[in-house]
Parts: sequence; C-alpha cells; structure tokens
Amino acid sequence: MTAPLLELAALNKQFPGVRALADVDFTLLPGEVHALLGENGAGKSTLVKIISGIYRPDSGTFRVRGATISELSPAAAKQLGIALVHQELSLVPALSVAENIFLGNLPRTAAGAIDWPRANREAKQAMAELGVKIDPTRELRSLSVAEQQLVEIAKTLQRQPDILLLDEPTSALSDAERLRLFEVIRALRDRGVGIIYISHHLSEIAMIADRVTVLRDGRNVGTIPIAEASQETIVRMMVGRALSDQFPKPAVTRGAPALVVEGLTVDGRLRDVSFTLHEGEILGVFGLMGAGQEHLARALFGLEPLVAGRIFVNNGAASPNSYSPSQAIRAGLGLIARDRRQSLVPMLTVGPNISLPWLAHRQPWHKLELEREKAATLQFINELDIDPPLPHREVVYFSGGNQQKIVLARWMSTGSRILICDEPTRGIDVGAKAEVFALLGRLAERGTAILMISSEPKELAGMADRTLIMRNGTITGELSRQELSHEALLRAAS
Repeated sequence: MTAPLLELAALNKQFPGVRALADVDFTLLPGEVHALLGENGAGKSTLVKIISGIYRPDSGTFRVRGATISELSPAAAKQLGIALVHQELSLVPALSVAENIFLGNLPRTAAGAIDWPRANREAKQAMAELGVKIDPTRELRSLSVAEQQLVEIAKTLQRQPDILLLDEPTSALSDAERLRLFEVIRALRDRGVGIIYISHHLSEIAMIADRVTVLRDGRNVGTIPIAEASQETIVRMMVGRALSDQFPKPAVTRGAPALVVEGLTVDGRLRDVSFTLHEGEILGVFGLMGAGQEHLARALFGLEPLVAGRIFVNNGAASPNSYSPSQAIRAGLGLIARDRRQSLVPMLTVGPNISLPWLAHRQPWHKLELEREKAATLQFINELDIDPPLPHREVVYFSGGNQQKIVLARWMSTGSRILICDEPTRGIDVGAKAEVFALLGRLAERGTAILMISSEPKELAGMADRTLIMRNGTITGELSRQELSHEALLRAAS
C-alpha cells in the first residue's frame, strides 16, 4: 500500500463555545484527490487551516511523509510543500495581478531589482494555464469575483506544492473555467500531488475525487471510495438523514408590481435592461459569466452609476443622477451580495451586522437603537436557527451558511419588501441551501418580491416562477417555470 503523504490522528480543536473538531482522523495519499465534505460548521475549513498552519490543534498527531510535526505555522507548512487556496480570497485589491501572484516572492534581476518583465510574463503564463487571458498589470480590484478566484488559484499553484488544499475553488467559476481547473487538478494528481478538495457542489465530486471523507459536527463520520459515493449517500452522511426536498418552493399568487425597471444602462456593463418584478414572485436571472448579472444587482441597489433608465419602486421613481444605496434601503430594497465580504462587517457581532441598514433612516445625531437591536438579534437567531446561538460572537467565526442567514436577518429586520439575491447559496452546503430556499419561499408567501440571480440552473428550475436570460449586458429572453430546465437555460444563455 502507498505510504500516506499526510496523516492526522485524533485531532481536536475548540473555539469559545464551540468544539470545531473532535478526534478527527484523516489520511491523504500521493496522487490522490480526496474530497472533504460536510455542512457549514462541520469543521472542514478548520481542518484545512490546521493543515496549512493557520490554526494550532488542541491535541492530536500530525504527520507529513511519516514524520511527526509538533509545531506548524504558515511558514513551516510552506516549507513542507503545503499550500491552501482560501474560500475567502487572500489577495490585495490595490496590487496588480502579477504582484498578487508573486506576493512576497517577486522575481529579481541579477542586480537585485524586481524583474517586472519576467513577473508579468510568468503571471500571464500562470493565468493561461487556467484557461483565461488577463492582463497581468491590471489592478486586482478591477477584476470580477471569478477572475479574482482564478488569480488566487494561480498564486497558490506557482509555489508547486506537494499537498494542495482547495477550499471551494469553483464557487465563483463558470462551467468552462471549472472544467479547465479540473484538467489542471488531474495533471497535478498525475504528478503525485496530494489534493484535499472541499466543495458544496456535490455534482463535482464524481468528476474529480478518488475518495470522500464527510465531517459532521466536527467528527469524521466516514471515508468511502468514490464508487460508493452517490449524492444520496453523501447527503445522508452530511446531514444524518435523507434530504427529501432541496427546493421547498410554495405556490404563491403573484401580486402587484413591486419593482419596475425601464431602459437601465450602466456604461460598458448594462444596456437597456427592462423588466417587472411582482409582489410574492421569485424572478430568476441567468447568464454565462460576464453577461452582466452582478452589475445588474449592484445597479439596482445604487452601487453603480446609472447612465440612463428609470427604477420604479412601489410606483415611486428613482432618478439616475441621485440613486444611492441609502435611497434603495429607504425604498425597501435589500441586497444579498455574491461575495459575503461585501455584505458583512466580520469583526462586529451579530447585532450590529443586523442593524446596519437602520442607519439609512436616521440622522447622524440620533442615538443608536441598542434595545431594538438586542431584541431583533435574539428574534432572528431563534427564527432562522442561527448556529451557534451566540449574539455576542463576531460574525467572522460563523460558518458561511449562518453568515448568509445573518444577512437575510438584516433585511427582514428592516421590513424590506424587495430582495435582490445575487448567488444567495454561493459557498454554502446542501443542507444550508435548503434552509435558505425555505426562508426565501416563506418571504415570498408574505409578499416579498425576490430577484434571484444564480449560475445554478437546478436552483432556478427549483425556485423561480420565471427566469430572465442575460447576455452581453442586456436581457435577451424569458423562460416560464414550465419551460425551465438545465438544457433550456444554457441554450438560451449561449
């Protein structure tokens, strides 16, 4: 039998009020893609952060190539050939693509100066290997979330690791980019690299993994070969039961128009976008990467300047010259951004994150509504089953699914009647997705109008009453609920 590249035995990790890992055993073989699965909060990210030296375990044994490692830091992990692609990007927005890829390790000339031509040339090649053409001199913040995700991957791969940890690497990628990444992963596997692969896209696992380990409540509930890892088996291991209904969409009678958009145009990004969203309706938006969906969400919330067009909210018109997020909030709009870092203040606790939009309705000299904030925090922790139920815990320490619930609680607390959901299930597990969809369904029953932007055809087919198709910054078609299917959406979008 091949000797393990990495061995973990009886690993334990405790955070205040939470036992993140409990006696976890795990092995990784050379030339293996080992999928690590589990619900949000199951311990996956904690485990890979321990392997990469970011966290220290409270107890347990850690071996690399048979040698026991007693002290592990990020620098020591790097020396051991361990590299992590973070789910939340660890890049510097103000630096160029090349500077981010070679951060702390820029190539030098013989005289010791930074060799910019070489850095740009090698950065361009690194991105080309992932199947994308990006100018290496561009500032990172000018790129889309998907492009930034690819830069993060390129940054890690240029270190040529022996143990590669991939935490949700495809969460922002298109199907074509995802397949290209899989080709790169297979090539690394063939060279003997051991790869730990975390993903909430269960359909990916059969395409890329050799073995599957499932964590639940911080414990290893089993490791199985891919031949035994059907989606039903994986879900049962993850949640402890069969998940009968992933898309609990209630039947709701469509109400009056809540949001009417006419000729919306954003310079170079959106062109003459028009549609109507009704009370109690879940209106889907689908398009391939770069079709303009992300810019549509931002423009509707006042985050991108409008060149032309009008937005009518509950029959009141917004002027393109003055429309802002504060005006959108006052009109009753809420936004769930595709990147949770844009929605949350990570080092604040649950309460301030929920009450943040209340400030849009108040003057600077007014007192904070601390008693109302406390009551709302306790109400929504209970109503949305936020776990752990700790109101004074910083949101950075909650799992992705619970962070998304906190964002939803924010807009529920303001009484928002129009909810713009831009990839609302990005980076959360199958159980948490079902909970988020159930919550959206309940909101629709109460008359909330929901615009649901998703790159997952299955989600739209399961939840949307109808779906708009976007291409090249404009709406090119519409599919009714009866017409929705994976094939129909891809055909219409391409």
